[in-house]
Amino acid sequence: MKLLKEKPISSITIKEICELADINRSTFYAHFGDQYDLLHFIEEEFIEDMVATLTEYNFSKEDEAYQMTEKLFEYIADKSEICQTLLSENSDIHFQKKGMMITKEFIFKNLMIENQLDQETFEYISIYFVSGSIYVIKKWLENGMNKTPKDMAEILNNIINSGLSDLR
Repeated sequence: MKLLKEKPISSITIKEICELADINRSTFYAHFGDQYDLLHFIEEEFIEDMVATLTEYNFSKEDEAYQMTEKLFEYIADKSEICQTLLSENSDIHFQKKGMMITKEFIFKNLMIENQLDQETFEYISIYFVSGSIYVIKKWLENGMNKTPKDMAEILNNIINSGLSDLR
């Protein structure tokens, strides 16, 4: 993660990782094939933890969706350093795609059922909201989390539920 803060994953060498971790190359290769395998391992651990947080809620109700969003922002705030690194330009797009897939599954699946949307329309709507939400999170992290998780949950939920017509 330290190296990823400094440069793109494609520029990080196994030698640098081994030197920083104070391990030899054979130890590294016993667990990972390359730097991308290591990054995906870190991403998967993070995502598993995030999914465990999300599964505590039932997202079919608007109140609980708001609570989940607030909980998600609290989770991101608690793990802001790793989140910012994994969402940075130095990482690969895998983490964002995986995050989009999970968010779509947890949050927007009920949107399709409740509104009787066809699969194609559902895809367009969920991609729009999920990718926008990821960039809101990235901007919030870049701004030093200048608003509380509760404030951010309210902003995001207002946009998702009411669009721009309900902004204050």
